[in-house]
Order: sequence, then structure tokens, then C-alpha cells
Amino acid sequence: MNIQLKSVSKEYQLGQTTVHALRGASLEVAQGEFVTLTGPSGSGKSTLLHLLGALDQPTAGEILMDGTRVNELDDRHLAQIRRDHIGFIFQSFNLIPVLSVYGNVEFPLLLQKVGKEERQERVHAMLGRVGLGDRANHKTEELSGGQRQRVAIARALVTNPSIILSDEPTANLDSRTGREIIELMLRLNAERKVTLVFATHDHSIVAETRRVVSILDGKIQDDVRKTSAS
Repeated sequence: MNIQLKSVSKEYQLGQTTVHALRGASLEVAQGEFVTLTGPSGSGKSTLLHLLGALDQPTAGEILMDGTRVNELDDRHLAQIRRDHIGFIFQSFNLIPVLSVYGNVEFPLLLQKVGKEERQERVHAMLGRVGLGDRANHKTEELSGGQRQRVAIARALVTNPSIILSDEPTANLDSRTGREIIELMLRLNAERKVTLVFATHDHSIVAETRRVVSILDGKIQDDVRKTSAS
């Protein structure tokens, strides 16, 4: 799936104050790219991710996915796009506390109406890949921050999405687990051509990326394509 942002702005109203989260941002992300968004906190990285993932609508400008104007779609069609094509890894996890680890990872497959046997196979396989095969029946409140992050990653990957959007994917992980997760993402990118867009301050992720987009005060400052990851 190819995504284009054309002169996109996003404003929020906080009382009497207008917050300009994005100011005329234009960006195109092709299928199979691995892009990192860098910039200080409050620069607009998270807002840009939310717009790329059809979680929010722009105040001005256009967003296109494979040529379809996303900002003209109704909520039902937006939900279908998110369900079938996009995997989200949120910095705050957004896990469902009443569900077990297994239930959280299974949940998006239920929305996709995947059969029971296939759901079980995919959930157990993905929990094994993120190192949580022995935690399937635990409640999320029983897990450490790093383990919750891995549950969130497993949930995002289990649907085999075309695009994975992540806000600080390694922020709550120790260096070893963070490295393992990034290697898993790189394999998905190389083998399945899954598009990755990460907002991050992690220099090890930036080093793996062939495209780095720098954002400051809601504006794209630089869009650098490296000939190879360093």
C-alpha cells in the first residue's frame, strides 16, 4: 500500500489556544519502505503517525492510500483499512486489561473473522517469536513494561499487516530484547515487504533505516535516503 500526504496540516484546540501539530507536511511512503521519523518531543511525529494510520483526519490537505482519498471515507471504511492493512504499536501499549496475553493478541483476528484453529496457531506462533510463549494465560497487569510492549508488538504483527506504524517501539525494552524485536521487524520488511514507519529516538533503529524523516515544530525539515543502512 502506497501512502501519500499532500500539504497536510493538523490543528487542535486547547481552550483558547490553537495547537499547530502539523504544518503543510507532504510525504510519500511506498510499499516495503522502512522509514524513521525523528525529532524532539512535541515535534509532530505522533500526529503524523496517526494520520498515516487513518486514526485521525487532517485539518487541511489530502491523504491518499493507493490513490484513494482517505479523508473522504466514512468511519466504517476507515475501520476496515485499519483492521485489514495496518498494525499499530502504541507507546502506551493500549492493551485490553480484562483479556489475557493470548486474548489481546487474538483480538484483531476475531475482528477479521479468522477461524479458531488458525487463530490459535497464529497467536501461539507470534507469542513465541516475541519471547512470550510461556505468558499466554497471564493477565497484562502481571507483566513488566517490556513484556507489555512485546504483547503490543505481537498483536500488531499477528494480522500480517501491509504497514506497521510504531511510536517508540523499543522505549520499554532492554537492549537485548529491543535488538531481537528490531531484527524481527527487519525480517518482515525484507521477506514480506511490510512497510515500517517508526517514530523514535533510538539511534540503533535510525542506523538500520535507509530513510530518515526529521520533523520540527510540525514541519518536515529533512527527508534523507541513505544508499544503505549504516
